[in-house]
Amino acid sequence: MRNMHRQVLILAGSQAIFQSISVLIMTIGGLAGALLTSSPLLITVPLSMASLGTVIVMFPASLWMSRAGRKSGFLAGAVSGIAAAIISMLAMIQHSFLLLCVGMFFLGIYQAFAQFYRFAAGEVVPPTYLTKAISLVLAGGVVAALLGPFLASHGSNLFTVPYVGSFLFMGIMASVGLLLLSQLQMPAQPGETPDKEVARPWKKVISQPVYLVALLCGASGFGIMVLGLTATPVAMKHFGFDLSQIAVVIQLHILGRFIPSFFTGKLIDRFGVINIMLAGIVLMLVYIAVACSGVSWGIFTAAMIVMGLGWNFLYIGGTSLLATTYRAEEKGVAQATNDMSVFIISLLCSLGAGPLLNIFGWKTMHFILLPWVVSLAVPLLWLALQNKRRRLAKEKAIIPLP
Repeated sequence: MRNMHRQVLILAGSQAIFQSISVLIMTIGGLAGALLTSSPLLITVPLSMASLGTVIVMFPASLWMSRAGRKSGFLAGAVSGIAAAIISMLAMIQHSFLLLCVGMFFLGIYQAFAQFYRFAAGEVVPPTYLTKAISLVLAGGVVAALLGPFLASHGSNLFTVPYVGSFLFMGIMASVGLLLLSQLQMPAQPGETPDKEVARPWKKVISQPVYLVALLCGASGFGIMVLGLTATPVAMKHFGFDLSQIAVVIQLHILGRFIPSFFTGKLIDRFGVINIMLAGIVLMLVYIAVACSGVSWGIFTAAMIVMGLGWNFLYIGGTSLLATTYRAEEKGVAQATNDMSVFIISLLCSLGAGPLLNIFGWKTMHFILLPWVVSLAVPLLWLALQNKRRRLAKEKAIIPLP
């Protein structure tokens, strides 16, 4: 039992370190890009390269870890994070936009492996501790909210070349993560049992209507979050806010994203997953309304907090709904397809953030999001109607004949 707790804490600490790095990069990534290119359309490309690295590496990472083990993959991911920091520091020193893109690509490799921390937590504990273990790992987002913006802000002017210190902190954090993961001891996974159910064809698994609704809403919530989070530091800089003010907004947004995780599960149990996801859509609409109402620091802050809460309801709700659509032997393809979809949409949103902000401006960019957000309610309402019809048919079937 003591060793089990130790392994969960190692994974939770590793998650906190990675998420802190992720928040650090989201805080300064667009600003560093703007410093290295004269084209407003390209400033968010480095951040997009991180998503691209994750998309390309995620499936191979999953297959490799299934053969070589979680620990080997996690260590390789941490080494990629260290490489990303070194390359990014050199990019700022040499004023190389291309080199910064390469550094962010390596960060994407780190992210591809780090996505499996939460799954690994479920593999080191008995089923009765599964939810607690995963919750503890995801709670690393709260640490990231406090640490990530702090490191980004204090490192930005640590040296004469802007942001070199921020990337240095990133390398130090990844190195600590490497040392922490070197202590990880994953249990041997049991072999297949003779009575194990035969997995359905992967096309049948991912073509289920419920699966598609869960994927669409979860991935869309993530994409909208990435677009807003990528554009916000650039927009705030444009409106005259300094990095310390931007960092606080990002910090509060991350807290808004992860603190609700401690009670979102209970809300889903009480009100149902579809209702919570619909509430997430309403919160995203509130985020758009607030973002369009002005450009003061308070409005930026309120908008990002509400958006974080909307993301929480949509993403956790989508993940919970997704888990009802596949069997244990089908989880590999189901989870990988979902995560791939999430990061493809994230890649497109991070790529589009710069051009949308430059061409349309802060307010109009959010008006363009309205049809996307509203359209998410249609499949959810359809699914709620199907569930109601199924429930009524079941109740009618068990009523005894007179």
